[in-house]
Amino acid sequence: MCGIVGYCGPRRVVPVVLEGLRRLEYRGYDSAGIVYLEKDRLIKHRAAGKLSNLEAIIGDAIIAPSHIGLGHTRWATHGAPTTENAHPHSDCTGDLVVIHNGIIENYHSLREELKAKGHVFSSETDTEVLAHLIEDNLDGDLVVAVKKAISLVEGSYAIGVLWAGMPDTLIAVRNQSPLVLGVSEKDGNFMASDIPALLPYTRQVIFLDDMELAILTAKSHQIFSLVTGKPLQKEIQTIDWNAAMAEKGGYRHFMLKEIFEQPQAITNTVSGRINLETGVVDLPEIKLSEADLANIDRIFLVACGTSWHAALVAKYWIEKYANISVEVDIASEFRYRHLLINERVLTVALSQSGETADTLAGIRKAKKMGAKIITVCNVVGSTMTRESDGTIYTHAGPEIGVASTKAFISQLAALFLFSLYLGQIKKSVSLEKSVELGRELINVAGVIANELPRIQNELQILIENYYSCRDFLFVGRGLNYPIALEGALKLKEISYIHAEGYASGELKHGPIALIDKDMPVMALVPQDEVYQKSISNVEEIKARQGRIILIGTEGDSHLKTISDDVIYLPQVHDAMNPILYTIPAQLLAYEIATRRGCDVDQPRNLAKSVTVE
Repeated sequence: MCGIVGYCGPRRVVPVVLEGLRRLEYRGYDSAGIVYLEKDRLIKHRAAGKLSNLEAIIGDAIIAPSHIGLGHTRWATHGAPTTENAHPHSDCTGDLVVIHNGIIENYHSLREELKAKGHVFSSETDTEVLAHLIEDNLDGDLVVAVKKAISLVEGSYAIGVLWAGMPDTLIAVRNQSPLVLGVSEKDGNFMASDIPALLPYTRQVIFLDDMELAILTAKSHQIFSLVTGKPLQKEIQTIDWNAAMAEKGGYRHFMLKEIFEQPQAITNTVSGRINLETGVVDLPEIKLSEADLANIDRIFLVACGTSWHAALVAKYWIEKYANISVEVDIASEFRYRHLLINERVLTVALSQSGETADTLAGIRKAKKMGAKIITVCNVVGSTMTRESDGTIYTHAGPEIGVASTKAFISQLAALFLFSLYLGQIKKSVSLEKSVELGRELINVAGVIANELPRIQNELQILIENYYSCRDFLFVGRGLNYPIALEGALKLKEISYIHAEGYASGELKHGPIALIDKDMPVMALVPQDEVYQKSISNVEEIKARQGRIILIGTEGDSHLKTISDDVIYLPQVHDAMNPILYTIPAQLLAYEIATRRGCDVDQPRNLAKSVTVE
């Protein structure tokens, strides 16, 4: 998500850090900051908004005679995008600073413990806890203090630490959040959250793995395992990417990079929100009391495009686990309906950007009619989050590709947690069941991470028979019907092939007339509670000489008797199928579009955020 840059060496640090941050701007951010050591004193500059705002504050300090420092561009998660919440964050003395990517799951309890000890906080962030926690354990040795602090932390983190008491040293720590070191005999040593920040100075890099700590000085780097405490000899790798490739992490397109980031997006969205030992779901940003939510007897889910498909999936989940009636509306239609809304209605808006014009107008109308409003959104401080009663943030990080992928997956993860949360309030989901389902949600992220390369490889071969087609159908039943819609939308968006998604049972009510040897059909047929019905629908397509791509469950040998083109996926809990089965639908669209030579990241006529009607 955010951008991290650190440097110690012979160069002046401020220009090095600022150039590194500029090269990470593609990741998206809403505030920026820098800290450097000058005459045994830490100098810190922070600003909301773009790097240009930070540079204006720095002014002549850009030539400061300092050779060690840290910089950060923040994508807001905990706390609004303000100067006070921008990194770096300091301890009580101001002599120690921390920058951080990731999410500290237990920050609230740690914050309360530290406040009880007299620590004073100046931001709303989870990151500031790290600075005070290190301070609380600091007794002359920064490395020992960082290790002790990390042992108390739960969550994901890439961390840079600088202390005036060790003026020649930077500490870097990684766990479940990317961090790479740059090494140069001539120019010193670097840390960054992504490779582009390092390329102006070195192409020699070391990738830190989870639970590893690095100690950097101008002339040395040491790496230790936080598990064993022992030093590690890590391979130095040479990067031969150009600048454009580096921004994309070596992937051909941002869209593909973001597809492969989806396991992390799920993990980040779920982290800290469900206790997998007790089953309790905690969504404090909703800011509605349990009494408010217990009084709800109807829910409207309002969204556009891909977010609307996420809402359709959530309808199944909420009605099953919370026993609440749900209506799903396209926002541009919702706002012009004669709505039957009162104070017992909850309106949930879904928007990646939080600025979608039709959705914003819809929640304003619902609010005037007495409904409580919750927004599911990826952008802290956006208009919809400010105008809602509460928010569920999807911690997907910036999404550069116009066609949404990881934002969609993280919406699904957030909405599943919301369904369990409502189920607990309505007493329709036991804590034991919540533990089971929470673990299944975490598990599907791992399944996706393991299966993504294989699925992509198989589809690269398979699409040779399909990329030149003019039309496509996607079909699914139950929870996978919305994924058929999403698959069709993705193919339309980036390949410009006409595609439609249907509920499988609707084929015989008209669309089956289109089926012939020239009409490809992607059918989602997991072994779930509607499996036999789905197979019957697929057999109807086969009987009319339809060309079928089947996405089904490992071990289902019957699928090979229907079509030669089968992509198998591992068996997961039925409720997780929409998340898992999204992956081949996305990759099919991606592989066909690239084979056709389309501009995948910026398809024609489309914008990332639709802020007009």
